[in-house]
Amino acid sequence: MYSVKDRVVLVTGANRGIGKSIVEEFLHAGARKVYAAARNLESINALSVAHGDRIVPLHIDLNDPQSITTAALQASDVEIVINNAGMMHSVNPLASNAVAALQEEMEVNVYGLIRMAQAFSPMLKINGGGALVQLNSVVSMKNFVDFATYSTSKAASYSITQALRDSLQAQGTLVVSVHPGPIATDMGNSAGFGEVAEPPGLVAQGIIAALESGDFHVFPDTMAKQIGAAYQDFATNIVEANLMEG
Repeated sequence: MYSVKDRVVLVTGANRGIGKSIVEEFLHAGARKVYAAARNLESINALSVAHGDRIVPLHIDLNDPQSITTAALQASDVEIVINNAGMMHSVNPLASNAVAALQEEMEVNVYGLIRMAQAFSPMLKINGGGALVQLNSVVSMKNFVDFATYSTSKAASYSITQALRDSLQAQGTLVVSVHPGPIATDMGNSAGFGEVAEPPGLVAQGIIAALESGDFHVFPDTMAKQIGAAYQDFATNIVEANLMEG
């Protein structure tokens, strides 16, 4: 449905982990140019050295609305926007800092997504529709107590992603919701997922496949596939169905 070959792509949180893997896999799949976005542009240097002028470093801080609107003007030729950047705290809901942790995660994981969509959807429309991809995690469907506030923020971002799917359909923008389980990244390791974590390349490959097939949900790894299989009927008959029709 939507090949990445010769496309112009933007990836937030591109300097490490899943984001860096997405950049590399998209380039391997034939993307013409990737805006590699991060809070610290020096962290993009290794990608620039490895891939030359196919990488365009771009400053985006999801906590900073102005950085997002400025980046949208700088990346006005973008065709695929992948919002990968996020924040995770390991907080039990009864912890004294639970509210503060959730406030920080909502700011980045939810409000950041909304700001990205508002800033970049006009660019995608001008450039033929394109695609908006959001990294949401399996914890958007199942709350894990040790990551309760993070799970809550991702449930909210998943809900917003569903609304964006419906909102952007009229302008021809494909929206994809990605739900990884434990992935071998710095964030995954800090959360204690080391032994069960799988390679971040699975996420990138799952996104490419979903763009080509037009799928809304992506369940890229072993745990994600298990949850996705159990969730499939609800996803098909409720989430992806148009319940507003008679």
